[in-house]
Amino acid sequence: MRRLRVRRENTAEPARKIRRRRPDIIRTIRLGSSNSRLEASDNRIKVTIRMAYGFHHVDNLIALVMLRCGGLDIRLPQPRT
Repeated sequence: MRRLRVRRENTAEPARKIRRRRPDIIRTIRLGSSNSRLEASDNRIKVTIRMAYGFHHVDNLIALVMLRCGGLDIRLPQPRT
């Protein structure tokens, strides 16, 4: 009997959370969205911060993050042959 009670207690907390977040879960499934884009951009910013440890000013870090994550497509000049 004790095992059954412990098993119920372990599943009670997630069940409450699922019941509380049910509308959000259904909305996410219907939209077909996920947080993968947010996670990807967050990771890209973290990598940029690691790259910028030698920078002397925070403004340079912010400029680098905006350059990498801002969506600008900067084409470098190609050498003429």
